[in-house]
Order: sequence, then structure tokens, then C-alpha cells
Amino acid sequence: MTARDLERLDVPAEQLTAEATLLAALAATNSPSDQLAYRLDLWLVSHPDAPVSTDADYPTWTPGRAS
Repeated sequence: MTARDLERLDVPAEQLTAEATLLAALAATNSPSDQLAYRLDLWLVSHPDAPVSTDADYPTWTPGRAS
């Protein structure tokens, strides 16, 4: 095992707590829409470097406006 392998295994405690919470919520629900949301949240928590959009990406967009 190399140092690089160990770095990938080193996960912050907050991330582990969030993953455990989401897995418990996923196991407790029977709602397909809730399951989908929990699985997406779990993916985002476990991939902290995933690209996500921010307000800066869409400066002229107004929430609720059709076009």
C-alpha cells in the first residue's frame, strides 16, 4: 500500500457522519423520490470535489422566471 492509497482512505469525520446519516435515512424510507434524493446526497457527500453550479455561474438567472 502506497502513501497515495492511504490518502484516499483518509476521510474527514464530518463526511463519515453525513454518509452514515444518509444511509440510515435511505434504509428507513420506502418513498422512491426520497430514496433518489438520499442517493444523490450520498454521492455528493462522498465526492466533495464534484462540480456544482453556483449563482456566479448564472449571473442573469432569476429564480422562478420562465425565461
